[in-house]
Amino acid sequence: MNYLQYYPIDVVNGEGTRCTLFVSGCEHRCKGCHNATTWDSRRGIPYDQAMEDRIIADLGDSRIQRDGLSLSGGDPLFPDNLSGILKLVKRVKAEYPDKNIWLWTGYTLEELSHAQQEVVQYIDVLIDGRFELDKRDLSLPWRGSINQRIIYINKRTLKQIK
Repeated sequence: MNYLQYYPIDVVNGEGTRCTLFVSGCEHRCKGCHNATTWDSRRGIPYDQAMEDRIIADLGDSRIQRDGLSLSGGDPLFPDNLSGILKLVKRVKAEYPDKNIWLWTGYTLEELSHAQQEVVQYIDVLIDGRFELDKRDLSLPWRGSINQRIIYINKRTLKQIK
């Protein structure tokens, strides 16, 4: 897995103050995508144990407090990213069980493979669906088109917000 950008302090990509990782690799290639440079999974910096350790350390920053980690891209659920993302979200939940994890994907919840669903069980908020240029709405929080959903996930229920 490669990544193109990491922000140890971010107030744009999700609710509150967060750490945000933008991974490489996306097969959706949505027309009008604002992160098209992330489509090629070979671009960027190799994600390694040192980067994972840095994210974990940064999540302990007092400015992050009760907030957490945002995973975007590219697509964190792109098949080449699954093992690295799964390892990271498991570790975040083990070391910071009260921090939340947000994840953006072009797949819909209904399309997820078993391996992708395994990652989703460790996150708290899923923003799903491909960006559709003809459905673009820049007034929407945390997503670009009206077909994309913010889904709050926890152990007991899925609550979809349209």
